[in-house]
Amino acid sequence: MLITAALRKRALAPYLTRNEPITRKAAMSADVHTKMLILGSGPAGLSAAIYGARAGLAPIVVQGVQPGGQLTTTTDVENYPGFREVIQGPWLMEEMQAQAEHVGARMLWDTIVDVDVSTRPFRLTGDGGTVYVAETLVIATGAQAKWLGLESEQRLRGQGVSACATCDGFFYRGKKVAVIGGGNTAVEEALYLTNHSPDVTLIHRRDSLRAEKILQERLFAHPNIKVLWNTVVDEFVAGEGTAGLVALQLRDRESGETHRLDVDGAFTAIGHSPATELFRGKLDLDDDGYLLVEPGTARTAIPGVFACGDVMDKIYRQAITAAGTGCMAALDAERFLAAVAHPAREAAAAGHEEKIGAW
Repeated sequence: MLITAALRKRALAPYLTRNEPITRKAAMSADVHTKMLILGSGPAGLSAAIYGARAGLAPIVVQGVQPGGQLTTTTDVENYPGFREVIQGPWLMEEMQAQAEHVGARMLWDTIVDVDVSTRPFRLTGDGGTVYVAETLVIATGAQAKWLGLESEQRLRGQGVSACATCDGFFYRGKKVAVIGGGNTAVEEALYLTNHSPDVTLIHRRDSLRAEKILQERLFAHPNIKVLWNTVVDEFVAGEGTAGLVALQLRDRESGETHRLDVDGAFTAIGHSPATELFRGKLDLDDDGYLLVEPGTARTAIPGVFACGDVMDKIYRQAITAAGTGCMAALDAERFLAAVAHPAREAAAAGHEEKIGAW
């Protein structure tokens, strides 16, 4: 089934209606100057925006390709503090954005394509040509879905192949679907798809799942989900003409036997990669591509550049921890600007001799 760009945009409508797109006309105007530029609008970026705005820094948030971050692709959220009932991920992100705007943050709908952090103020360029000049930079670009890397998978993306059950599951009501993976992401996707499909198959290349035990219990107890163990996808099979995905060609890793599984939709759910390609060679990354920060802070190796959320956290990767590091990034940025404005305080800021907070 073809998932059109218009349908995806409709799903993100709450985020786009209030935001300011960067048009080509705007790109020809003067550079955009700000004390704090935030890249990304997930829990980390919006938390940084809230704290930065309340500190009087008038932050600008460049939302990127996925306004609201990964939580816009999550339905039930039951582990975010403050809500006794289950809440919806997109609703939570809409509320975070509204709060950030209420206290003075400005949202811009743009995507950064070039970064120069060699000198302050930092200069970043949007895909329409707009140049952002920032005294501090907060990187909250998050993570992106991983794919299997098959040519047939790439060719059929949007035509029966997806990495977001919440985005596209609605289009498979009453149809047969498969989820590929064995971690939290895969199990959550499979459970969600049972809201639409009576026949969900989880395909995992190992003989046990890596997901949390409580999620595994829910999966195994669900009558509409079956699991294929030690199985890999060799090909996403297309139908004739414009039919899109019609089947998966599978292979048993132990016996080598192959068989075909007829499906209407397939969801690749094998995790995420940090969105740091833009910073490669400009900021320090670890072997997995995550931004490196000074332990206990959001500070990168370049003074004035901070990182928060999933772009620097490969251990916890939760909305609440992302929000917490967003707070840290804003507070670190505020202290940095104060130290620059008042050099006598610089040594104290660098040495962490003052405590942040009101405890």
